[in-house]
Amino acid sequence: MDKSSTDGLPVPLRYGAILTIVIGIAMAVLDGAIANVALPTIARDLNASPASSIWIVNAYQIAIVVSLLTLSFLGDMFGYRRVYQCGLVLFTLTSLLCALSDSLLTLTLARVAQGFGGAALMSVNTALIRLIYPQRRLGRGMGINSFVVAVSSAAGPTLASAILSVASWQWLFLVNVPLGIIALLLAIKFLPPNGARSTMPKFDLPSAVMNALTFGLLITALSGFAQGQSVSVVGVEIIALLITGWLFVRRQLRLPVPLLPVDLLRIPLFSLSICTSVCSFCAQMLALVSLPFFLQTTLGRSEVESGILLTPWPLATMVMAPLAGYLIERVHAGMLGALGLAMMAVGLFALAILPAAPADIDIVWRMALCGAGFGLFQSPNNHTIITAAPRQRSGGASGMLGTARLLGQSSGAALVALMFNLFDTTGTHVSLLLAGLLALLAAVISGLRVTQPRST
Repeated sequence: MDKSSTDGLPVPLRYGAILTIVIGIAMAVLDGAIANVALPTIARDLNASPASSIWIVNAYQIAIVVSLLTLSFLGDMFGYRRVYQCGLVLFTLTSLLCALSDSLLTLTLARVAQGFGGAALMSVNTALIRLIYPQRRLGRGMGINSFVVAVSSAAGPTLASAILSVASWQWLFLVNVPLGIIALLLAIKFLPPNGARSTMPKFDLPSAVMNALTFGLLITALSGFAQGQSVSVVGVEIIALLITGWLFVRRQLRLPVPLLPVDLLRIPLFSLSICTSVCSFCAQMLALVSLPFFLQTTLGRSEVESGILLTPWPLATMVMAPLAGYLIERVHAGMLGALGLAMMAVGLFALAILPAAPADIDIVWRMALCGAGFGLFQSPNNHTIITAAPRQRSGGASGMLGTARLLGQSSGAALVALMFNLFDTTGTHVSLLLAGLLALLAAVISGLRVTQPRST
């Protein structure tokens, strides 16, 4: 096997390689949220209704969820570097197509294709980090990755507002073109190969189709139920989901190298870390989607003031993620995760019991506590998910990491809509209490990992 795949890259090459990962994953994550702020403007410009314009966001997210595991499997087959480079080409070209779109249909189709490009970047980014960094420094690479994901997730609305204040909505997508070209040039020059493989896993097309149907139906049913869609329609979607999902899992159990990595889920450390990730991202999304409504509707804060009051969360995560990346080299990830998620739960419960007229500092310290706890958990958890898998299955582990994050976020957003429908005036309060309970559950699951040997 290539030396780079076992000992990481030497320092000058390592910086170039991690820079292309940073640019690529930042673009992919940002574009999941950057269009939200511009939806009213885009809908007006393209003569589309507000309800139909939601597909500009949904098309991107669904495309990522349904293709992530398939692309991570292709990374194991053909090389993570090749999948990442193809993803950069597709993402850059489709960003240009998004900017040139003149109707809702063409923009939605371009967003689907852009989602496939984003999925290619997300599916193998952490597998590539495993090749870029030597084993003893891998926690630091995961810390950088967690830092970028946290900043990109939180900065999307702010960056979109800044761009829209000086340019048209098309520039939300055009900015990706020069960044994508730079990232592609860096990828060609610096990204390491997987190394030689003694056997090539076989790609199973029926598995890829069933994977897309299973996760697509799951997201659609969740969103439909939360938004008050017809019970009969949601019921049909759930029945189709159960049948397809059962056939999908059954087929995976018979394959020597499955698309859905059920072989990895048999590793206790891996499966516990995936469960922890889903619960924690669901809790985070419950809070971050519901809090702006509370700040603006209940407390009467402006959009700018609300944005500033939400900022301590990502700032604290930014500070804590690299520190957690260093700590993973010395402390068991289960312990770090349990501590961080317990901190996050305390912060969420504290937000749920805010006084009727809180001062800014009352909100700020609670948000910072949530963000610090989340940052302490995320890097070690990602490190554990990747290293618990055999090196030749890094692509499958990377795909599961991204899938767990997206499932948690999608479930959290759907639960907020459901809570607002069920509890008209106290939707945010109930959402925060539920988020705190999910964070506590994640802390307990994380603590169970302490009994497992540390991955190497």
